[in-house]
Amino acid sequence: MSTQSPDQPQAAALADDVTAIVEAHPDHSDELRLWLRLLAVSNLIEAEIRRRLRERFATTLPRFDLMAQLERAPDGILLGELSRRMMVSNGNVTGLVERLALEGHIVRETPETDRRATRVRLTAEGRSAFAAMAEEHSGWVAELLAGLGESDVADLYRRLGDLKASVTSATAAPPPQKPTGDA
Repeated sequence: MSTQSPDQPQAAALADDVTAIVEAHPDHSDELRLWLRLLAVSNLIEAEIRRRLRERFATTLPRFDLMAQLERAPDGILLGELSRRMMVSNGNVTGLVERLALEGHIVRETPETDRRATRVRLTAEGRSAFAAMAEEHSGWVAELLAGLGESDVADLYRRLGDLKASVTSATAAPPPQKPTGDA
C-alpha cells in the first residue's frame, strides 16, 4: 500500500515540469531559471511537510504555522497581528482559531483595554501538542536537507539571505516608469 498523499505526486510532477521547462529553454535568463528552481524545491518540501503533518498529527500546515506563531508569544497575539504575521486574511485566521479552540489547543480572550479585539494564546495542551509537532518537523526538515553538507547549508542560507535583501530592495523602490512616447 502506498503512503503517498495527493500532494506528493503533484509536487513531484510540478518539480519535474519546472525542470523540463528550464532545460527546454536554455535561452531563459539565469535569474528566471533560479526562480523556477527555488519554486520547485519549495513546493517539494512544503508538500512533504504537509503530508507528514497530516499523517502523523492529523493536522494541517496552516494550523501548525498558527501554533508556531503563538508558541513564540506566551502572552498571546491579537487576531489582526496574527493575520499579518501569517500573511493571510483575518477570515482564514478566524477559521483556524475556531477549530484549534474547539480542540482545546488555544483560548480566546478579550482585552480589557479594547473589547473589540481578540487575543489568542496556546493552552498547556496546545503547547504540549505543538512541542511534539515542532520536534518532528525539525527532524523532517533535517532529513529532507540531509543531502547537503554543513558548509553547503551555511552557504545556501547566507546566499538566500543575500537574495532576500535583493528582493526587498527591489520591491521597496517604485517600479521604473516606461516612456509614454509623449515628447
